[in-house]
Amino acid sequence: MSFFGLGRPQPTSAEKIAAVENELKMMADMHNRMTRVCSAKCVDKTYRESDLAKGEAVCLDRCSAKFFDVHAKIFDQIQKETTERMAAAGGGGGGGGGFGM
Repeated sequence: MSFFGLGRPQPTSAEKIAAVENELKMMADMHNRMTRVCSAKCVDKTYRESDLAKGEAVCLDRCSAKFFDVHAKIFDQIQKETTERMAAAGGGGGGGGGFGM
């Protein structure tokens, strides 16, 4: 509980579990999309060899790096927008003022 009821309420255990489950689902979805997209782009469909060719391996490495980079940029942008919305909705709620102000 926050002092004098100010500040954000603390999430319950069920909310924490739901947040972790949601994050795991998002990560699994991102992994599946990355695997599907990068494999379709980089791996030869004739499967002439049992191992990846050097060009295929390099392509997969670059594709996955770009995928993670874009995912991180999108996540940062969403987090920034969410923080701005919360600050605008809450009026900034930063404190700093004393009693009687």
